[in-house]
Amino acid sequence: MADDREALDLLQALVAVPSPSRRETAAVELLVNWMAGRGFDARRDLAGNAVGSRGLGPREILLLGHIDTFPGVVPSRIESCRLYGRGAVDAKGPLAAFAVAAARVGVPAGWRVTVVGAVEEEYWTSRGVRHVVSSWGPRPPPATVVVGEPSHWDRITLGYRGSVELRLRLRTPWSHSAGSEPLPAERAVELWAAVEAFCASNNERRPGAEFERFDAALRSIRTRTVGVLGEAVLVIGLRLPPGARLAAVTRQLRSFLRGRVEAWGMDGAEMTARFRGGVEAHRASKSTALVSAFLAAIRAEGGDPRFVVKTGTADFNVIGPAWPTVPLAAYGPGDSAMDHSPDENIEIEEFFRAIRVLTGVLARTMNSPPPSSGLQPC
Repeated sequence: MADDREALDLLQALVAVPSPSRRETAAVELLVNWMAGRGFDARRDLAGNAVGSRGLGPREILLLGHIDTFPGVVPSRIESCRLYGRGAVDAKGPLAAFAVAAARVGVPAGWRVTVVGAVEEEYWTSRGVRHVVSSWGPRPPPATVVVGEPSHWDRITLGYRGSVELRLRLRTPWSHSAGSEPLPAERAVELWAAVEAFCASNNERRPGAEFERFDAALRSIRTRTVGVLGEAVLVIGLRLPPGARLAAVTRQLRSFLRGRVEAWGMDGAEMTARFRGGVEAHRASKSTALVSAFLAAIRAEGGDPRFVVKTGTADFNVIGPAWPTVPLAAYGPGDSAMDHSPDENIEIEEFFRAIRVLTGVLARTMNSPPPSSGLQPC
């Protein structure tokens, strides 16, 4: 059928164009041109996002996905009814589903549907979504927002943990490797262990669910010699549970780590801790018309809808606090276990199902009849 071929062609084309964070221009132009060719008012905004709107009304549905990907190349191909490639799941699959659904639905008077392919979601700046929020201006906030992230076609995501990146720089005097004093790299490992201990101490009175807990991931560590000192730089990602205030956590952790360095009693030891890209956890309500529309659309497709919360972080964490009264959910086809993996792939039939669900959600939200998609199984 022409409908499903067009949808798959868009996803294949987006996945085939590499767009790691801060190098998204070619993919953005592809999506802008696709939307312009289907009647959208489409453009690239000042942050570099792809933006396309249909309709002129004051009530706006915002479908915000991200067009950047994790680094690395996964050869793009179709095998066994699955599309492989970097971004197929995270998150060009959800973004392409947004664009196709928005192109198909009837937009009645009084409504507008806007699709955004945001840049730098995988980078600490979150530049794309922050620009959308800051440039919204005096107009009323959107009537509803859906963030494009993989959750499977029959699940609705209502929460994400917060996050912040910590860059630790440690300089300590060298000692002989045959001696008893720890080397600079070993001192750096001690600091990493201290970060883990900090998380563990904060988790002692928290429930067992991972969403409700702190954790840390050591993203990189590098060492070098600076004069008579050894230097180690650690990049650590921290995940923050609901209720954890970013300012308090960063202040307490910096003090905790300085105490550890001071306890070494080592002359010449220097440590700096720099935090960047922080957002707090956010959980949206399930008692909204948006969620009701998703439940109905998933059931109409034969699914048994479920709610999930995610242990990662997304543009959802920026949107939620910016527009706290706006109905919000995250949705998209694909298995998030595939995110960033060397085998990233999406089931094509799930992609088609998600388009049908999204088309139904848009139609129900705007009270317009959903079109017949004509989509066929792979």
